[in-house]
Amino acid sequence: MKTQKVLLIGGPGTGKSSVMAKLEQIGFVCFHEISREVTLQARKEGIDQLFLEQPLLFSKKLLAGRINQHKEAENAAEKIVFLDRGIPDISAYLDFTNTPYPTTFIEANKNYSYDIVFIFPLWEEIYTKDQERYESLAEAKLIQQQLITTYKNLGYILVEVPKASVEKRVEFILNFLNMN
Repeated sequence: MKTQKVLLIGGPGTGKSSVMAKLEQIGFVCFHEISREVTLQARKEGIDQLFLEQPLLFSKKLLAGRINQHKEAENAAEKIVFLDRGIPDISAYLDFTNTPYPTTFIEANKNYSYDIVFIFPLWEEIYTKDQERYESLAEAKLIQQQLITTYKNLGYILVEVPKASVEKRVEFILNFLNMN
């Protein structure tokens, strides 16, 4: 049985993590966003915002972590696993910041694919900034558009999750996957 890798994407502050937490709470295997871990580890090493100060180093660490998540998801015993952000998010963010990157990122986008991609729309009412989420709402909108462009250019069909409560969003995803 091949495990279906279901990806949740969207700009910062779109509610992906809350939905992931709910999916995990009801028993699904979930691979959480790892950029905060990379940022916090760098902070322990004296770099306040690794992505802002050394975007390519941050992205290389993120790529290694997301490839590991993809491999773990591929080898999971479950029928479906959920992942918060995917490998193509990395090149989307680098493109957003006009940061050149090696072809290994492009190759990873092609070599590690996802079965279904749900996109969470930018939702101004729930958007907040914090110590790891530094983007303004205007920047979040541009990032959202870059994510859409990147994934569509890779041939993904994006399924938009409606703006609704966490429970309704989970219900929408599970209904789409015929899991309810």
